[in-house]
Amino acid sequence: MDIQKVLEAKVKEAVKELYGAALPSVEFQPTRKDFEGDITIVVFPMLRAIKGNPVEIGTNIGNYLQENVAEVSKFNVVKGFLNLVISDAHYLEFFNTIQNVTDFGHADPDSKDALIVEYSSPNTNKPLHLGHIRNILLGYSVSEISKAAGHKVYKTQIINDRGIHICKSMLAWQKFGDGETPESSGLKGDHLVGKYYVAYDKIYKEEVAVLISEGKDKGVAEKEAPILLEAQEMLRKWEAGDEETVALWETMNGWVYQGFNETYRNLGVDFDKLYYESDTYLLGREVVNDGLEKGVFFKKDDGSVWIDLTDEGLDEKIVLRADGTAVYMTQDIGTAIQRVKDFNDINGMVYTVGNEQDYHFKVLFIILKKLGYSWAEKLHHLSYGMVDLPSGKMKSREGTVVDADDLIDNMEQTAEEISEELGKLEGYSEDEKRGLYHTIGLGALKYYILKVDPKKRILFNPEESVDFQGNTGPFIQYTYARIQSILRKAENIGISTVLDMTITLHEKEKELLKLVQLFPEKIQEAADNYSPALIANYTYDLVKEFNSFYQQVSILGETDEEKRNFRVLLSKKVGEVIQSAFKLLGIEVPERM
Repeated sequence: MDIQKVLEAKVKEAVKELYGAALPSVEFQPTRKDFEGDITIVVFPMLRAIKGNPVEIGTNIGNYLQENVAEVSKFNVVKGFLNLVISDAHYLEFFNTIQNVTDFGHADPDSKDALIVEYSSPNTNKPLHLGHIRNILLGYSVSEISKAAGHKVYKTQIINDRGIHICKSMLAWQKFGDGETPESSGLKGDHLVGKYYVAYDKIYKEEVAVLISEGKDKGVAEKEAPILLEAQEMLRKWEAGDEETVALWETMNGWVYQGFNETYRNLGVDFDKLYYESDTYLLGREVVNDGLEKGVFFKKDDGSVWIDLTDEGLDEKIVLRADGTAVYMTQDIGTAIQRVKDFNDINGMVYTVGNEQDYHFKVLFIILKKLGYSWAEKLHHLSYGMVDLPSGKMKSREGTVVDADDLIDNMEQTAEEISEELGKLEGYSEDEKRGLYHTIGLGALKYYILKVDPKKRILFNPEESVDFQGNTGPFIQYTYARIQSILRKAENIGISTVLDMTITLHEKEKELLKLVQLFPEKIQEAADNYSPALIANYTYDLVKEFNSFYQQVSILGETDEEKRNFRVLLSKKVGEVIQSAFKLLGIEVPERM
């Protein structure tokens, strides 16, 4: 039973009966810790419909509720706030209905619109980096949260596998690679290709410097560097379908994909369908030509095609170049339409892309609406801020960005150092230790990134993230492991799953139950706001409350058998909610720590 809905109906009924007035809505909030109560009704907004003293109005409504709602056992009024004490029986009944529910908090599967969630979408000329990690973790978690909220979700990415960037790596490998492969070098495929992208950049800068020293203007030198001209020629050959160039492109991209897949496996993420820019870059041109005939777009004197968005507070945007070639916008228009054809049940898409692309997606969504696609009303740009590291914390393999694999390794190493320092792993085998370091390190990384609102920039501190105290993944994982320890010990005592519905709840038990009750609402709120941070911080609040309960209330040492049974069962359910919430964030929880 949703007690808030019951109370809302009864408050409206009370106001109608006592004052002859109709309330459009009732404002609720949790009761402040310094007052007695579980749910607070705010009286002040009612003064628009009722004239009178807020304390008197609150008292009259409180009396009505106490007489007409069995769950309201007591009330008090503080100024314009009506604080209601909800009966123990209500919370026990709630717990009795959920204690054996496997997917508590989850909506019925596929009960809401189907969605596509796009994330990662890397270039194939270098390894994944720290920025990709935030993107991947956000996209994967939003997918899982949306599924839990009842949506059918398809996870996709578009891989940027063509263009001058990959030709630069290919050219450098041709010139300096001497046949090197991932097998012969011992490097992951994406790292090997990234190595040659760096090699290209080094030669390019040297050539530009030489041209400048010979008197060339910097801008001219940057366009006329011999190695750049060679890379551009390679791109022309690729676009013309030159067999040797295409074969090298396929080989080196294959190396990259193997490397990416290893990183994805380490991160514990997956995809339902992959799109490749080499397949999609021509999409959208026909759509633009159709839109030109319908007057959505217009053509300039040089033959280029544009859309005028000045009425939308934006500017003009090119969608086809004068030579008829597509720009990124054209491709994105076509890809969106193709996805709806591929997954004909979808009614919305979420694009996980950094906030530097805010303008691009604003334009894309308006164009798709103007083209008349109904699903364009349900497109969302999951825009996120940059991730920074404190200087000197970690060295990148390339020296310019933080490599994703280096970061994962560093997190595991940090987890190992802190765990050894705390002496928590006595009796573990080496394999068990390695598995635990991975679980803790990855959990620390994911939680630290996901607990922050996506729109905010993050300063990521690896050591701080692995702290076993505070708002961190390991702190929550440790609490889960503590609960599992309680349950293992409880097995030796023998615990009944039949609740005594007449027991009196301790204040700490009630506080825990109130938080558990919020879990379904939090899932829906996080899905509606595309924000894993809401799940992360809810889980931290639940864990803090459990630890307070653990410190103040005896569980296994309780002499009253019925109370002991309940406390063990409550601990079990809290553990299940922690595990379920962390699964939505893509984080594992260890049985022992």
